[in-house]
Amino acid sequence: MRRNKLLAVLFTFAVVLFAFPFLPHGLVPDHRASPPSRVSEVQSATKKEALYKQQTVQRDMKATEFLSRSQVTRDVQSFLRGKSKDAVGRRLSHFLSTHPEILYVEWKNGNRQDTHGSVKPDLNRAAKPYLLKARSAAKKGVSYSSPTFSYNGKSYFVMSQRKPLPSADQSIIAIVSTEVIQAVERHQRRNMRLVPYPSEGRYRIESAIPGTGEETTVRSGEDNGNASHYSIDEIVVKFRAPLEEKQLLQLRKDLDLTVVRHTGKTYVFRSKKHQTEGLKQYFLNKWDPEFVEPHYLYLTNVRENDMDMDTSIIPNDTLYSEYQWNLPEIATETGWKVTKGSEDVIVAVLDTGVQADHPDLIGRLVEGTNIVDPSSPPDDDVGHGTHVAGIIAASVNNNEGVAGMTWLTKIMPVKVLDSSGAGSTYSVAEGIIWATNHGAQIINMSLGNYAEAEFLHDALKYAHERGVVLVAASGNDNTDRPGFPAAYAEVLAVSATDSDETRAEYSNYGDYIDVAAPGTSIPSTYPGSRYAALSGTSMASPHVAALASLVRAANPGLTNEEVMELLRRTAKDLGTSGQDAEYGFGQIDVRSALQSASGSNTSLQLYPQQVRRQLERLKVK
Repeated sequence: MRRNKLLAVLFTFAVVLFAFPFLPHGLVPDHRASPPSRVSEVQSATKKEALYKQQTVQRDMKATEFLSRSQVTRDVQSFLRGKSKDAVGRRLSHFLSTHPEILYVEWKNGNRQDTHGSVKPDLNRAAKPYLLKARSAAKKGVSYSSPTFSYNGKSYFVMSQRKPLPSADQSIIAIVSTEVIQAVERHQRRNMRLVPYPSEGRYRIESAIPGTGEETTVRSGEDNGNASHYSIDEIVVKFRAPLEEKQLLQLRKDLDLTVVRHTGKTYVFRSKKHQTEGLKQYFLNKWDPEFVEPHYLYLTNVRENDMDMDTSIIPNDTLYSEYQWNLPEIATETGWKVTKGSEDVIVAVLDTGVQADHPDLIGRLVEGTNIVDPSSPPDDDVGHGTHVAGIIAASVNNNEGVAGMTWLTKIMPVKVLDSSGAGSTYSVAEGIIWATNHGAQIINMSLGNYAEAEFLHDALKYAHERGVVLVAASGNDNTDRPGFPAAYAEVLAVSATDSDETRAEYSNYGDYIDVAAPGTSIPSTYPGSRYAALSGTSMASPHVAALASLVRAANPGLTNEEVMELLRRTAKDLGTSGQDAEYGFGQIDVRSALQSASGSNTSLQLYPQQVRRQLERLKVK
């Protein structure tokens, strides 16, 4: 009992976000005795990997600060240029309501001035030296941006902007919160497994060595790479037939069970008296089920063919040219000459939810669902899902923030992860089935762990048989241990690359990898109508899902298998010639994939399958 209490750790439906950098090549803890030289090598590699992850966190924080400053500066300048007939006070109130990161503003135009917002006296004192410099700069008619300063564990900066006209004497001084930087730090430390994860919570979990069921203990972030997690008082059972009410009553009586979830013949039971191993043996001995398994946790992963394909479409989104290295790297700008996407194509984002009213996502979402809490909308209380959605579908060429990979593709938010960034395999399976039944053609899963779960696999097969393209992140532990759901045959497994086209040192790898995509310091949308740069295979996966949506827009007749094969065959070969463990078939190439899908190269790659399909249709007729 004491040991079980010590092992009490968060279970809030665990699916760990495969979002951010992890470890150096092939490091998997070996629990057997090792010679001193081997131990020294492992320790050295572990330290190197931890340092790399820490540097990546710092890089993402710095990039997020740049994004925050750039966007606020631009929005303040837009306000100053505005010609609304509304009173300045009303405009300022509305401006602050749509920019919660701006805590306080001083507006001045000649002798007229107004202030809006308020800050605590101590914060005002901390900001005072920078406010004085900002006011002095405003009087001189120049802009000013202070260094970031801290107060009560949070960060801020002060800025002043002047209306960009020679005759104007209008300026704004503001105190701006950059708390998003701390949010990114917390998020990244957890999702790069720099700290043990899942963290302690009210749900009891056990850790096991994947594929063996042998118990292990996770004491550090490094240990996550060789562990799976499951609820110690729950079991997943798929019976040969749905249970009758009297059978359920008997189970409740004999085992003190409650039904946590139920879909068809599959049940998730929780017991107050018995633990997973005992429950497993009971059902195997008494019921002859199709399968019995622990309830594992997963952690947070227009045609224009006549145009010159050598020219690029450069979006006017304010953060694009300076920060979004990822889209030019995979030839997205030239690929857009083939297609920008289609409103008829829907990508389901199985994640932490999505901020529906983010200004860069308005009009891009279709109806979704909240599997975690069906009574609530699929809002994002973590940040991960909104970031993933923006990589796919942030509005392009709208003079706002970042550009997504698609101009028209719709996002279906399916919240399967809770506020801790975790969710059960059962929740993910339910999300897959719901998205499939509601019209999703592509499903992105930036999540996973190292345990196979048969009910989840059943759901993936269900979606695959109905033509859905399934895409998943490989994970951030720098290990070749297969991560799931990415390693299932029905799923495109994605590793992450850096800007120099090398495999990101945190990215998982192995013979199950299909393709690679940019994953390091990727700017995208973030809750609070903000923007952040995050790293990880969670960021790589939506690049592939977005490309699948573009391929389906370019050629709606392709099957899901043909889309997957096309993405593999048109990828840019990196590393060892041919398929390899680090990049799979290579880094995705948007231009090559869309040219192939649209017809210019299709005859060679897809012609045999298309002819076979046409013959089968004729035979049926």
